[in-house]
Amino acid sequence: MKSWEITRQPPVGDTVLTEREGAVAIVTLNRPKCLNALNFELADALGDAMHALEADPEVRCVVLRGAGGHFLAGGDIDTFAADLDAEPAERAAGFRLGIHAAHAAVIAMRRMPKPVVASVDGAAAGAGLSFALAADLAILSDRAYLATGYLQLGTTPDCGLTFTLPRALGTRKAMELLMLAERIDAQTALALGLANRVVPAGEIDAETRKLARRLAAGPTIAFGQLKQLMRESARNGLDAQLAAEIESFSVCALSEDFKEGVRAFEAKRPPRFEGR
Repeated sequence: MKSWEITRQPPVGDTVLTEREGAVAIVTLNRPKCLNALNFELADALGDAMHALEADPEVRCVVLRGAGGHFLAGGDIDTFAADLDAEPAERAAGFRLGIHAAHAAVIAMRRMPKPVVASVDGAAAGAGLSFALAADLAILSDRAYLATGYLQLGTTPDCGLTFTLPRALGTRKAMELLMLAERIDAQTALALGLANRVVPAGEIDAETRKLARRLAAGPTIAFGQLKQLMRESARNGLDAQLAAEIESFSVCALSEDFKEGVRAFEAKRPPRFEGR
């Protein structure tokens, strides 16, 4: 039995599989024959999965990965091609519907009060790069690569890439990557700050699981508050952010994990957080 198949949850359609390993949920994009390319069915199922995990109090960390040695290699070009002869209004409506579904998954990933880890092997292109950057942390295999790809199709990014990429790299570098659409290898992604860790391809599942277990054993309420603070920092001035920090610290100070953290520090032992 594979390490990711400890406790199988009811599947959210065949295109997305959700599994559980204790407090860690593993979401697998499951269209391996087309490198997990994004179509409406996959986008819709991923949104459903992420919303369900967001609301599940037993889940304290979420991993997003792809089946078949790749993360997600952009949009499904065959689907795009099939729609080219449709009436313009019909074609635009179809794209809007599909992108709304994908955006629902991004919103849930960013909003959920628990860490989300992207485990990237092989290709993370187009929407795959967007989903990797929507996660809180990204671990890449040494054979992984990132690519934007949108402008090569004559279109602009979706799934939040125009929000996350300039914040990670600065506007000018983000524009370079988007306009030139050059492939970024794993070590370059690490150097640019688009990845947190790079590990050998044969070790990515084990290293991802180790990281996810560590996060799942952490102070879940504080993680959720940290994510909220980081979201608010994108729009707040200093005064507003300082006020938000006061409120966030106060919320955390009422948690059982805060009590445990203080007691563990006083006793000179590792804390045993329970996410409460």
